[in-house]
Amino acid sequence: MTQTDTKNLRRLVRDIPDYPKPGILFRDITPMLVDPEALHQATDALAAPFLGQKIDIIAAAEARGFIFAAPLAMKLGAGFVPIRKPGKLPFDFHSFAYELEYGTDELQMHVDGVKPGQRVVIVDDLLATGGTMEACCRLLEKCDAEIVGCSFLIHLVPLGGEERLSPHKVHSVLQYEQDDDETELSIQN
Repeated sequence: MTQTDTKNLRRLVRDIPDYPKPGILFRDITPMLVDPEALHQATDALAAPFLGQKIDIIAAAEARGFIFAAPLAMKLGAGFVPIRKPGKLPFDFHSFAYELEYGTDELQMHVDGVKPGQRVVIVDDLLATGGTMEACCRLLEKCDAEIVGCSFLIHLVPLGGEERLSPHKVHSVLQYEQDDDETELSIQN
């Protein structure tokens, strides 16, 4: 992706201060989603480091990860496996409970979603503290999947999410550093 492409995508990320609470700067990707060329560029950029590799499955946690997972799966010739919150899957599932800053949560995936040894890329719109993506990795590791990497549209670098995903490869299209006038970077739930 060229520097011009990156600038074009970045200009379509809308900053919304004090949402969902005071001191948070929310990075809104919906202007990018309504622009067909930008959506195509974003999908291409998310796929770029995995082109030419054998990828069996694209996995994504609900809900914004789903936006990019299906087109990414088509681009890479892979299947798509949704990772959901409890109560959303109608069949037998694997689950993984994890700690959040404010409590606990759980992710679930159908037992037949990923077979042992399958090569998986996990995608999401945003990497912040990394808790949800780390839980996705642990859930897929329970299934003996081979995690090829994690791909994000936006990476809020100062929040340290990349470290939580080690040793897995982390790719991000747009990186944001904390601005001097921001009290916090956005965390999208």
